[in-house]
This record gives sequence, structure tokens and C-alpha cells, in this order.
Amino acid sequence: MSRLEQSVFRERREQLVNVMGANAIAIIATRDEMYRNRDADYKYRADSSFYYLTGFAEPEAVAVLETDENGDYSYTLFCRERHREMEIWTGFRAGIEGALADYGADQAFSIEDLDDEIIVFLLNKERLFVRFGQTKKFDVRVGEWCNQAQKQQRQGGGAPQQMIQLDSILDEMRLIKSAEEIELMQIAGQISAKAHLRAMQTVYPGMMEYQLEAELNYVFGQHGCVPSYNTIVGGGANGCILHYVENDQPLKDGDLVLIDAGCEYQYYAGDITRTFPVNGKFSGEQKALYDIILSAQLAAIDATRVGQHYRYPHEIVCKIFTEGLVDLGILSGEINELIETEAYKQFYMHGTGHWLGMDVHDVGNYKQHGEWRPYESGMVVTVEPGLYIQADDETVAERWRGIGIRIEDDILVTKDGPHVLTSDVIKSIDDIEHFMKHN
Repeated sequence: MSRLEQSVFRERREQLVNVMGANAIAIIATRDEMYRNRDADYKYRADSSFYYLTGFAEPEAVAVLETDENGDYSYTLFCRERHREMEIWTGFRAGIEGALADYGADQAFSIEDLDDEIIVFLLNKERLFVRFGQTKKFDVRVGEWCNQAQKQQRQGGGAPQQMIQLDSILDEMRLIKSAEEIELMQIAGQISAKAHLRAMQTVYPGMMEYQLEAELNYVFGQHGCVPSYNTIVGGGANGCILHYVENDQPLKDGDLVLIDAGCEYQYYAGDITRTFPVNGKFSGEQKALYDIILSAQLAAIDATRVGQHYRYPHEIVCKIFTEGLVDLGILSGEINELIETEAYKQFYMHGTGHWLGMDVHDVGNYKQHGEWRPYESGMVVTVEPGLYIQADDETVAERWRGIGIRIEDDILVTKDGPHVLTSDVIKSIDDIEHFMKHN
């Protein structure tokens, strides 16, 4: 699939303008370029919300949406000008002409002129929508612009009297995915699944964690993707470290390896975790824990339905985990009391999922009016229960120690029930062992 059509971005701008109302202005900046070290920079990736509204991927850009007294709106893009010498060094720029011809702007200015030109836009607007708290530097600039606009009171000017957090609107827009977004997220899920299957095919005892990470990156790169977050490849007890990214240890015969990895496809993230045996065969203890986690995950996925509240799948997981851990003798006591005292947190210390979209931990409130919000059609959420028994946990029999297992999929909420975007990658014990044996 090619990149999203400009009509999609225009529809999003129109949706925002409808919320803003008449005689209002919204200002949104993309993120700064970042240096990795000295003068070597990270490959640039535009701010998600800025890109969501504009489709513009270059750095040093600010978008302005303004409505007049009648509610009619115009879209202005401030961006870098064409510069032959710089383009030879750092690549093509759209410039003023491209902003108008290719990105749907009604007018465009050089980013160098932003401080001078923006004041006219602000004059006599009733409301200013801006993203507070993105960077201190930009917050200060907005304050200075408003101050300058206010100084023109004697000439009939003035700054907006109401300032509204733009993220509160954009985050809710981004939370419900359109058909176009769902298609991109399905592709991200499918490519991410291919990478996990390749990891199962290529792993062997003695392989380094980073070598297995390289197999995943190969699949991502073959599809024009990058990782949507730092890949976790944790062998043995390293799987018990929730955000383990060193990936520099050998994978041992008899250990499990936990891989948490996903690709970003055209600005949309995949996010999958699978845990499987390095030698292709689960031990008895590994099987026993894995069965509990997979049962909990399947039940939690089934509970991810329109009208059910966000936390409900987590509550189901905690119940199944507590019952399973008692059955195995890892926890002891009365089930309801153990759940109430959160005894499972010794082994399960994180939530069961998060919103997914342009950011791997995507935007959108989890609560409304103090209550967990209900699922709506078009939301995408991860379901990722796991159990982690630390290698030095002497409250547990030695045979369980050092086992970390998580199973994660990406779930689209639909009116017909949960749809698993990442179903292409196997997760039952029998399927994993059979697949690894024959590859």
C-alpha cells in the first residue's frame, strides 16, 4: 500500500477545525532533530500528531490552522525553503512550492519567518489551541508571541484570551482508528509476525541475543520498516527484565528466549511478544507456566469487546494467574484474598495492555470521569500478560526460578468482537515445537 493520500490528512484537519469553532487558531510544531553523538544525528522521524494532521515528514516545520468569524478555515505551513547546497548534503526539501502543491497548504512561509508572521495570525482570535509541555523552548516562544499580540491592543489587536490544550483533542482523534489506519496497522502486524517466525526458525543454543535481534531487523528492513521501539531479546533470566535491551548474552540450551519486537510501517506500530525455547522444546516447568499465561491471554483477548471497560481484561488475567500459581504451589492461600492483596504482583507487575497506533504506547485517556473507559470500535490495544520469576527469588522452588514468559498481540476492537492483527505468528506450545522442529 502506498502512503496515505493527502485527502486523509485534509479530513483530519477538517475534523479538528470543527471542534475548534469560529475565530480560533491552532499551532502545532513537529519535533526537533536529535543528535546521537557529536555531529551524527538519529534518522529523523516527524512528531506523530504533527504528521497525523499534515503528512509532512521534514524537520523544522510548524502547521497553523485558523478559523474566521464564519468558521471557514485556512491551513498554513511554515517549513524549510529549498536550498540547493543543503539539499546536496542532506536531501530533498519540499520547500514553499511543495507545501502548496503537494501537502495541501493554502499558504506557506519559510520557517525562518515564523516569529514575525505568526503574530498576525494570533491577533483578535478568541481561542488558541496549542500543545503545552512538548518542549519548554516552544512553550516559551508561544508565550512570547501572545505577549507581542497583546501589546497591539491600542491598535485594535490583542491575543487570544483562551488557551486550550490541543493534545486533549488530537489524542482522542488518534485513539479511534480509521479504515486506512487499520489497514496500515494490519500490515505492521503481519510484518512483525514474519520477523518473530524468522526468529523461531533461526535460533540455536549458543547464538548471541543480538544475533537473534539481527534476524528480526532483517525482516523489518526487507519491508522498508524500522523497529517501532527498542527490541527486547532476553534469554533465560534476562526475560524477567521488563525493558531488557542490552541483548548481549549467549542463548543457552534449555532456556527460553523472550522477544518483544515490532516494526513501524508508514508511521504505524506493530508490537508483539513471543517466548519460546532456544532448543525448540519446552521443559515441564516452562510448559506449566506458559499454559497459564496463554490461557489468560486468550481470555483477556476475548474480553476486549465494545462496551467492556479498559481494565476488565487485566482483571481476568490477574484471576487466572492467581488460580494457576496456587495450583502450581508458587502461591498459597485463598484465591479471592490473594487477588485482593495483589499477591500476583510478585510475578506480574505490569498492566495487561496499552493503546497502540502511531506511537507504540499510543495516546488517549484510559479513564473518563474517574472511571476506566469502555472499549469502542476502532480502538487498538495490546494484550500482553506475563509471569516473571526472578533468578534470586528464594520464596519460590528453585526449578521455577529464572523463567520469564510474556505473550503479546495487537487487538483491534470491532462491533463483531476482537480482531487479532498479529495472528500470523503462532503461540501454542504444540505449534511452536512443531514449527521449530521442522525449520
